[in-house]
Parts: sequence; structure tokens; C-alpha cells
Amino acid sequence: MSDRVLLKVYYFGQILLQTSEGIKFICENPLDVVIPFIISFEELKGVICEKIDSERARKISCILYRYPIQMFGGFIQFQTKYVTDEASMQEMFSMYIENRAQIAFIELYVEFEQSEADRNIVREDYNSDSEEEFESNYEFVGPDGDEDQGDGNTAPDVTEVANALANEVPFSIAEVPMVADGEFVVGMEFSSREAVIKAIKDYTIRRSVDYRVYESEPLTFYAKCTQYGSGCDWLIRVSMISRKYCWVIRRYNGSHTCTRATISQDHSKLDSITIAEVIKPLVEADPSLKVKSVIAEVQSKFNYTPSAVVHFETMPAYQGDEVVRDIQVLHRVFWSYYPCIRAFRHCKPIVQVDGTHLYGKYKGCLLVAVSQDGNNNIVPIAFAIVEGETSDAWHFFLSNLRQHVVTRDGVGLISDRHESINAAVERSNGAWSPPRAFHMFCIRHIESNFLRKFKAPYLQKLVVNIGYSRTVREYEVRYQRLRERGEAYTNWLNRIPREQYVLAFDGGYRWGHMTTNLVECINSVLKGARNLPVTALVKATFYRLNELFTRKRLEAEARINAGHVFSDVVTSKLRANQIASGNIQVSCFDRQNEVFEVREMPSGLEFAVDLRGLRCDCGEFQVDRIPCRHVFACCANQRLDWKLYVHDVYKMEQIRRVYRARFRPLDNPTTWPAYHGPRFVPNPYLRRVSKGRPRMMRFLNEMDTRMLRRPRRCTLCGAEGHSRSRCRRSGGTNADGDAQ
Repeated sequence: MSDRVLLKVYYFGQILLQTSEGIKFICENPLDVVIPFIISFEELKGVICEKIDSERARKISCILYRYPIQMFGGFIQFQTKYVTDEASMQEMFSMYIENRAQIAFIELYVEFEQSEADRNIVREDYNSDSEEEFESNYEFVGPDGDEDQGDGNTAPDVTEVANALANEVPFSIAEVPMVADGEFVVGMEFSSREAVIKAIKDYTIRRSVDYRVYESEPLTFYAKCTQYGSGCDWLIRVSMISRKYCWVIRRYNGSHTCTRATISQDHSKLDSITIAEVIKPLVEADPSLKVKSVIAEVQSKFNYTPSAVVHFETMPAYQGDEVVRDIQVLHRVFWSYYPCIRAFRHCKPIVQVDGTHLYGKYKGCLLVAVSQDGNNNIVPIAFAIVEGETSDAWHFFLSNLRQHVVTRDGVGLISDRHESINAAVERSNGAWSPPRAFHMFCIRHIESNFLRKFKAPYLQKLVVNIGYSRTVREYEVRYQRLRERGEAYTNWLNRIPREQYVLAFDGGYRWGHMTTNLVECINSVLKGARNLPVTALVKATFYRLNELFTRKRLEAEARINAGHVFSDVVTSKLRANQIASGNIQVSCFDRQNEVFEVREMPSGLEFAVDLRGLRCDCGEFQVDRIPCRHVFACCANQRLDWKLYVHDVYKMEQIRRVYRARFRPLDNPTTWPAYHGPRFVPNPYLRRVSKGRPRMMRFLNEMDTRMLRRPRRCTLCGAEGHSRSRCRRSGGTNADGDAQ
């Protein structure tokens, strides 16, 4: 049977354009036909007509076949193509042979030409509507604005749908008919009111226009362009025809003549319900589908990008022992904005996370994740409000952060040594573990833990220096120095893998960041907003991030216009390294592989430099990703361009991309899509009972230097509360001295 193929022929049915498997053919009795590969196109049409044997199947007008294509996430979706001649038929056979492992037969949909009698039956059925079904203010208006005096247009047949597919014209499911040019026509029928609204939504989103609903009744839907009367006359009126059990367009002014002053990356009608309908088949086919694939699907379908990602968890609300159905308790909420998600793609691949307590009416914690651009600017990328720094809360935050924002691999995650964070990383199923990510600790928190354990402040600096060791030699010398003070100290330090706190062993995934200072800075910036309700807190992050992105975007563009190639911070470092390379002698060992040995004068220190491997024995080259003084000396000796060894993240073009995505104004809440879900309420068990600012429950340590500092004591009078410079006795002494 290798020279034959099985055809499954569908006829007198429907083409479903949006299903879980893509496009699908349906009919009552599909026909199975076995044909040889050497059959001609005319013979194929003759065999199909002969097998169907119907008065309506006399002459074939068009043939469509269904073929599989690889989609996001690795699953299969089906599209269609025409079979019009011998060449297209052989192409169909070739696709079948290539995909024989996925499809066992070829599926065809056949449309037949209508006879004159059939056309008369259709016209008679359409024109049989009584005038009583029209309301007094309804009138037929064609696409050109003139009143329609003739017969209305019938719904498009399969040929028109196929034309729309072949020409990549927007399409919808079978119950939402569309014509080849994408415009509505008077007389077009819809199966339900929901199908009407969906078709109008899709139309406005694809054409980057908008509408306002003027009448929405059980039997009528009436909408106009938002600029109606100001240069655009677009309107549509659809009503329910009881006798036909369908909705029909009664009046239509098309198409839009309005213009836009700007191009937006979002649309008011692109709500969560519309997006869910698009991505539902994809998620059903592959539940592990990544968010970037979902965003790409929305971009390709609507040419718009969702502006934010919000994920929340709820708990049932109880009244006594009974569950309240229309109310949900807001348990946790995670959010990130699209500009932040896009920004992280061009930042350094590091993420710092930390939590801070909320001061408002309800207890809770605000979890924050930040990154850094090539100019050492802090870039917040995600937030979450949870009940506390528990293992489940951190797992909720880190899993959503990984799924929605940090989708790239090879990322460094820096945090404190909180047990709940470690537990959440272990529960991530490898999402935050090598080789996808590398979890590392803040050296400042290790120092604090060390001091709490041993009460040896004179060893604090040595422990920190061990973490900052850029080379293995530096680490060994400092580690041995600590061991000489007592093996208990090194035994405690050995419990922490050195890859998680020493620069020389981190593989370069820290990018020189040894602490969580970045996220601590954001916590201090948001301190004034931590006593706000959830909605106000989310708005505070929205507006502050918008201000940050706008300001940094202008700064980046100004620096590019001034002719600068690299960021300000890196330019200063490069200039200093270039100056320091003047007293370095270079010996070339392998010019082909770019291996050198350099000697600093007058100290005589020697270092090996591997330009191809991007390594230098000093450790600065692989940590900072910019040429150190030794690399500058090698490039000058061999007349190489040192700019090739500066990482792209430090280039101004890359920094501008960090802030390129723009925040979209929230607009008036009355214009937002209506929400029909349950009402969310805060957790009553987290409500604070006592009034006023909550009493600090934190255990202070040496990191809280300002809180631990004793009251100021004057060295002149010995009293507390002021210093010597502000002492009254000091002023009196000076006055007496002047008098003498």
C-alpha cells in the first residue's frame, strides 16, 4: 500500500477555524477514498463526485486539505491549503509523506458549485423576512454609506472562508462568519449574542480601532466608533430574529475612517477573557507552555502585547460553617508589568530577592525581585504580597517569577540564607537549580550569621574578604588565616558550599554582586507605600516604575545622541584600567589562541591572560565582563580592538532596550471591561488588632547599626541627646573667651 493513500473527504459540512488542534473539518458522513499517488487532478475530482453520488455534487468548485505544522511548546496545529492543480496536489502528497508518522490519512474538504435552483432557494429564504421585524429606526446601510435597496448578502460559503485563510485575513470560529476583506456586511448572521460581541471585538483589535456600546439589550446590540461624529461614521447594529433563531446585522456603516495619533502596544478590548479564548487550546494541548510562547501567540494573532502579568491565589470565604460562593479571600498575589518583563531580557542575568513587612491594617509581606542594567541602575521586575516569609509563600513567588519573568537560563539568584527560600528553591523542580539557575547567598548575611554564632567581631572582615576573593589563591590564603584562628570557624563556613558565597568559585554568575543591596534599596524606596492597601500599593509600583522607565529612557537616548558607546559607569572603569595598563610587560605565548603572560612593574607580579577564553588570573575580567588592565596591555601589544571584550550589556544600545517598552495609562476605571467574577476580601485573620504603628518585633543585629547606636552623649557636659558642637556650654565658653 506504499503507492496508495487514504483520503477522508468532508462535504456539505463546516470548517471550524479555532479548535484545540487548529482548523478542523466536520460533516455528517465523511467519505473514505483510496487513491494512487499517480492520479491526476481531474481524475481525483471525478472519483470524489462519483463516490458521493448526489444531485448537489455535480461539479467541484474548490478543494482544501489539512496539514500539520509545529507550534509553540512542540505540539501540532493544523492549517489548510488549496488543491487547485497537479503541482498543488503533488505538494499535498509530499507533505503527507513527510508527516506520515503524525497523520494516517489526508483530510479534504470539498465544496461544490450551486445550481441556479439552489441559488433561487437561498434568495427566497433570505428575502422572506417580514418588515414588522425591523424597528422604526433601523435602516439598511451598505459599506459605501448608501441605503441598500437590493437583496442582502448571505453568509459566506466555504470558498470565501478558504480565501480568507489563504490570504491570511483574520478569521474566527464557524459561528462567527467573516468575509474575505474582513468587513461586516448587512445581513450577516450570527448564532448567538456572544458570537456578535466576539466578532466585533476581534474586528476592533485587529484594526487598532475602538468602539463604544450605545445599546446592549437581550435582543439588540448597538455600537459606534469612539470617534463617531469626529471624522468617523462607523457603527453597527445587530438584532435577534426570532423566526430564524439567529442574530442578523441590520445596519452597518463601514469601514473606519478615524486616525490614530500614536501606536499603542495594548488595547482596551484585549481583556483577560479574549486572551483566555485564544490561549485555551494551546494550554490544553501543552499545560507546560511558557508565558513567552503565550505572549508570542497573542502578538501574532492580535498584533498587541499584554501589558501586565497578574497571578493570585484565593481561599474560600466562610460565614459560620457555610461557604460563601460569591466571595473569595485574597491569599497571595503576584504581579509584574510587561515593560519590566521586557527589560529583564536586556539586563544582567542576575536576580536579587528579598521580603519586607507591610505596615497597614493587615499583616503580610511584600516580596520583591530586582535586576540591574549595564549602567548599574536598579530595575525592579516583579512583586508579590503574601501572608509571610514562609516556604509556601516563597515557592509561590519564585515559581511565578520563573514562569512569567525570568524565562532565560543561566541566571544567578542572590538572596539571604532564609530557610524558606532554600526550601522553595529545592521545590522548584530544577527551575532555580543548575544548570538553569544558580542560587547564591548574600555575604553580608553570612557575616551576620557568623557573628551571631561566634560573637567574634574581629573576624567579620576576614569572613567578608573570603567571599570577595576573586582568585583561588586569594581564597586559600584568607581561608587558612581564618583556620589558624580556630577550626570551629572554618568548620561552620564549610557547611555553606563555597560556590554560593565565594567569587572565585561562582562561575561568574554573580557578576560581582556579593550582597542583596539592590533589593534592600527598593525596600527602602517602597517604605512609604508599605502601609497602603493592596490596590494602592500596586498603583504605587506602577506609577513609580513608569517614572523610572521614562527618566532612564531619556537619559539613555541623550547619552547615545552625545556619541557615547558604553555606559557612564563602565566608561570610567575602562578609562582607569587603560591608564593602569601602561606599566605592564606582555609576553605572547600563543598568538593563535590569544594566550599571554603579563608582568606588572615594578611589583613583578605575573598573570596569565586568555583572551579567547575570556579569563585573566586577576579574576576581574571574568567577574566584571570588561577588559582589566592586563587585557588592555595585551590588546595594545598585539594591536587588538579591546572593545570586542566588553560585554553587550554595557553598551548604550542595550541599555536603551531595557527601558524601551512603555507603560500604558490606566485610563478612567469606568471604561475598563466589566468584571463578573467573585468579590475579593482580605484575610480577616491577618487584620491587626492594636491601633497605631505596629511594635517592632525584629531581632536587631550588627546590620541594624542605626537602630543599635546608643543615644549621643556630649563630651563637654556629659548629657545625652546632643553632641559637643550643639552644647550650650560650648557656646557659653566661646562667648566668655571672646569677651576676655
